Amino acid sequence: MSEERNDVNQPDTNAESPAVSLSGSDQVAKAAEQWKESAHRNIPGLGDLPIPDDTANLREGPNLHDGLLALLPLVGVWRGTGQADTPEGGQFSFGQQLTFAHDGENYLTYESRTWRLDENGQSTGLEERETGFWRINLKDEIEVVAAGAAGVVEIYYGQPLNERAWELESASTMVTATGPTGFGPGKRLYGLMPNNNLGWVDERVRDGELTPRMSAELQRVIG
Repeated sequence: MSEERNDVNQPDTNAESPAVSLSGSDQVAKAAEQWKESAHRNIPGLGDLPIPDDTANLREGPNLHDGLLALLPLVGVWRGTGQADTPEGGQFSFGQQLTFAHDGENYLTYESRTWRLDENGQSTGLEERETGFWRINLKDEIEVVAAGAAGVVEIYYGQPLNERAWELESASTMVTATGPTGFGPGKRLYGLMPNNNLGWVDERVRDGELTPRMSAELQRVIG
């Protein structure tokens, strides 16, 4: 990745605050103040199941589980653009929608959809798709299970760096017979930037070295 891209998408990891220093109600109030423009929107639900629908808006649906307070700022739907490096040394731009939702239980549901962009910022077709679950225990140890449509399944472990940033490292990476070749383990960093956008970076081991693969800057559109 170029230095310019990393500067644009660098999450805010320099805050000195601990992972959680606010109460649950204070966290929700803070989120409500920061994202007023997206407060009236939510992901659709059919509403005819005997269990709660997923919600990506903390103001609607079941209360967020108390065990998820350290992940609360992630809940919502985020959209934006990023850059990706190819194994051959090339680079391309992509659009992304990232959804973190919950149903009142002690986990977040996670979905990422990306699409390639041409030089004019227009979509040229679907790219990667990933879905999974985020969990966190009383010691603020994060567990993530993620499955990619390309044939990759990963387990990540990590921790909050502060109230606005979360770091993950893959502990298990499995690729199907038709999945991508040479796809090594990696690290991810998610964080709220000074402008309250969500930035994230994915790095992968290539030829024995950890190498940047994808990064993006996303604006909250729901929640």
